This record gives sequence, C-alpha cells and structure tokens, in this order.
Amino acid sequence: MKERSILVIAVFFTLLFPQQKPNRVGTTAANFLEIGMSSSAISMGDAYVSVGRGIEAVYWNPAGLAFMRGNEVTFSYQPWLVDINLIHAAGGISIPSIGNFALSLTQINYGDIPVTTVAYQDGTGEVYTANEYSLGMSYARKLTTWFSFGASVKLISSQIWHCTANAFAVDLGVVVNTGFFTVSGERGDGLTIGMSISNYGTKMKYDGIDLLNPIDISPDEAGNYGDTEGKFETESWELPLIFRIGVSYKPIVSSYQNLLLSVDAIHPNNNTEYLNLGVQYELKVFTLGSLFLRGGYKALFMPYSEYGPTFGFGLKIRMPRKSRLTIDYAYRRLGILGNYNVYTIGFGL
Repeated sequence: MKERSILVIAVFFTLLFPQQKPNRVGTTAANFLEIGMSSSAISMGDAYVSVGRGIEAVYWNPAGLAFMRGNEVTFSYQPWLVDINLIHAAGGISIPSIGNFALSLTQINYGDIPVTTVAYQDGTGEVYTANEYSLGMSYARKLTTWFSFGASVKLISSQIWHCTANAFAVDLGVVVNTGFFTVSGERGDGLTIGMSISNYGTKMKYDGIDLLNPIDISPDEAGNYGDTEGKFETESWELPLIFRIGVSYKPIVSSYQNLLLSVDAIHPNNNTEYLNLGVQYELKVFTLGSLFLRGGYKALFMPYSEYGPTFGFGLKIRMPRKSRLTIDYAYRRLGILGNYNVYTIGFGL
C-alpha cells in the first residue's frame, strides 16, 4: 500500500511541471550547475537520479547519500573547451544513529581572457579571469529500508573580473526501492525510483567596481559636468532549476555479474524536457573488486542538442581493512564543441 502511494505521489509530482517550449534558453545564471559530476554518471548519459549511491550521489540526488557505508571522498576533473577546467570534490561521514553528512565543492575556471575595448580591439595587454563555484552541505537518511530522503544547502558564487554575484539554493531528493520485478529476491535489486529538485534558490545579481563609469547625463548641453560617476544596474538572474525523475532496474543479478538499466526524465527551467538513458555492466572479480563498463545517451528528444552518446569504464578495488578505491573514466561527445574526458577517483572506508 505504501509503495502504491509513493507511485501516485511521483506521478502527481510530474504533473506539476507542464510541457514548455524552449523560449527561456539563456535566461539563467551559473549554468555550470547543469554540468554533470562524476565519471560513472556522465558515462551513463547522466541517467543517475535513481542510481547514485554514496558520496557521488550528492550532485544528482542527495537521497543517494543515505546508502553510504562508512566514510567516503571523491574527486573529479573535467577539462573543457578553450582552457575551461571544472573540478568537483566531496567528502562524507556516516553517523548510524543520526544519518549521513557530506561537504562538496564544485569550481569552474574560465582561464585568462584578454581585455578588449572599442579603442583597443586587439587587446589592452591586460587579462581578466572568471570563476564560479558552489559550496554545499548535504544530509541524508533512510526512513525505512526502502525509502530514503536527502537535502543539500548550497552557496553559489560567480566572479567576472571585479564583479561578483551570490545566491543560496537547496537540493531535495528521494529514492524508493519498490522491489518490483526483482530477480534475486532482494528489494534493492528491483525497480528503483528516484526524484530530485536541484538549485531551487535565490536569484543572482552582479555588482562591483567594473560597473562604475563616467556618465554625461546631458551630452547636448554645454557647461554641465560631463564626468559624473554613474553605476550600471544589472538584472537579476534565476538559477538553472532542474527537476529529475528516473527509474532503474537490474535484469541480471548474480554472484559474478550485474546489469543495470536506467532512464531519467529531465525538466529544466531554461530548455525543453528530455530523456537520459544509461546502462552499466559489472563484472565481479572475487577478492579483488569489480570492473564496470558503461554507456548512455544524453538529451534524447532535445531539439538542437549537441549532446549524444557517452561511454566509460571503472574499477572498484578492494583494499586492506575493508577500504576500497574507485577509479572511473568517462568519454562524452558534444557535437561541434568536440569530445571530452572526465576523470574521477574515490576512496572509502
């Protein structure tokens, strides 16, 4: 009865987000928040809202943090186009009587950019930088063996030369292990539903000394002071709000191999809805760990999308004292923007 109630709530929740045309493209700030984190998720086409477990789930669905056992850390590096670099780091601790906690940092650096003006269109000889980051704190807990929830609170900051903008946001998520269609008899191997809302928060408004400029309020009037200090007023920009709902299922479960299928439906506030598809094959090597092969497709049914197929692999290596080392790699195609690699390393104990 409880499972049916959760399914009804999930369907009702999706109805709150009607279909929309892409008439808001380019209307949000801090769009680095839309870039996926962790190689395992990216290689599965970002279809990860019901799949993520442990510390790597913090970005996709904070409820997945509730499945973390012990303490974990992870670090991801994504080199992008034109010398843009993106890093993500997170660490979490588990307190059985209270729940699981995590801290995360995402930072993107746009490199050195030449300063140009109307008079010096080839550059003034100066350079400026642009940086953005998100610092978050997450909490997750299992309310029952089959239902978990999680939440994150984030400080988001953007800096362009001497101008900055800040915002606060929250992420909310749930994971439901329905147990439907399980082939192993274990509830966790059945149909799993995940839902999350990311970046629900305040607007961003840039301010700084770069907005100060001398202004002549009456250029056609002689004798007035033509160098009055003025300040440009910028607009406020929303954050990229993302609603995700997805399902995953393991059609093959055995002592030496697992197969996982996943699909996510994405509703952003700055584009059309689309689907992400993912698959993961796990080969267990006794006493050593596991080998993962992954594939996926991002942004299915999105018009004019540069996204497409994704691939990757991973290793989970058992270490002394029940610790484990994970190494993951992802390959992503971005159409005319080129092909990019993502590297992730994690450790748990």
